[in-house]
Amino acid sequence: TCPVGIATQDPELRAKFAGKPEHVVNYLFMVAEDAREIMASLGFSSIDEMVGRTDCLKVDHAIKHWKTDGLDLTPILKPAKGPTPDTVMHRTIPQEHGLEKSLDMQVLLPRCRKTIETGEAIELDLPIINTNRTVGTILSHNIAKKYGQGGLPSDTIHINFRGSAGQSFGAFLAHGVTLELEGDANDYVGKGLSGGRIAIYPDRRAGFKAEQNIIIGNVCLYGATMGELFVRGRAAERFAVRNSGCNSVIEGVGDHGCEYMTGGRVVILGPTGRNFAAGMSGGIAYVLDDIDALRIRTNLGTVELEPLTESQDILEVNSLVTLHAELTKSTVAQELLKNWDTSVAKFVKVIPTDFKRVMAEQDKQSSVQVGLSSTARQ
Repeated sequence: TCPVGIATQDPELRAKFAGKPEHVVNYLFMVAEDAREIMASLGFSSIDEMVGRTDCLKVDHAIKHWKTDGLDLTPILKPAKGPTPDTVMHRTIPQEHGLEKSLDMQVLLPRCRKTIETGEAIELDLPIINTNRTVGTILSHNIAKKYGQGGLPSDTIHINFRGSAGQSFGAFLAHGVTLELEGDANDYVGKGLSGGRIAIYPDRRAGFKAEQNIIIGNVCLYGATMGELFVRGRAAERFAVRNSGCNSVIEGVGDHGCEYMTGGRVVILGPTGRNFAAGMSGGIAYVLDDIDALRIRTNLGTVELEPLTESQDILEVNSLVTLHAELTKSTVAQELLKNWDTSVAKFVKVIPTDFKRVMAEQDKQSSVQVGLSSTARQ
């Protein structure tokens, strides 16, 4: 709902934004020029020379507020000193990230390189442990370099993992890549998801009920733009924060779920935590819960709760739940589908008020255009 079109999913509002990437580049050049002028006035020729020079700082006496009375910042403004007189207080040695040791560099990229070049489908079976972080990200980078945002055809690269994935599993995953994990995963699953598909379910030998246990960690789907995530089990806190286009099915979430969400669809086949949908401005969440119980845990500042009655919504939820059952073998999804007519009545639709208004206006305009086209043909 950004009125100037800078951060919006609405094409009509986005068309109002006249900015270009070159404007940002030019602005940052001006910031740099301004900074160099200030540095020169202080006698510095580089930022490294400024480190620790708190003697060049002064108090801005124009700031008068009762909270600042008696506040003494002297202890934290002492000049920075190292353990020895010759210690340099800025970076002198480049950081070694060890990317060449990552699972992507050692296994995924070498085995998928031919597929990236030719588009020939491939399926791999691999173990994974929790020190394997950002799995699939470097692979996706190489796909994006060759094919752009469109990536590869769906499921061109299908990788079956077994074990416990480290942080950011499937982060920025490109279209055409499917990551299937039998086990569990840490925080940030699908962060920045960019068209790929992720399916996660517990080890088949596990003796617990997936729908009653946390299978993935915190802040999953943070900033996702496209793609799909299916999880047989629950997520921890802040699931789908700032999700702007990904579709997902999960069986329960912790506190602050769908926080600041701007797009996409999230189907939750289980309970939510507190402060659900806080700041949510776009997209829709479908929650399998009693509407009165959900209302207590939802932040109603920007959203509305209503029963699932629209035929388009019902078809969309049915399609996602069916895919969830197929990919994860979820018993919850299977039971819902067996009695779908009864199951539909148990869902609650959570939709942002402004987003609902925009969608209604778009539907109205579409109806008018269809009517005009029909009249013209007659």
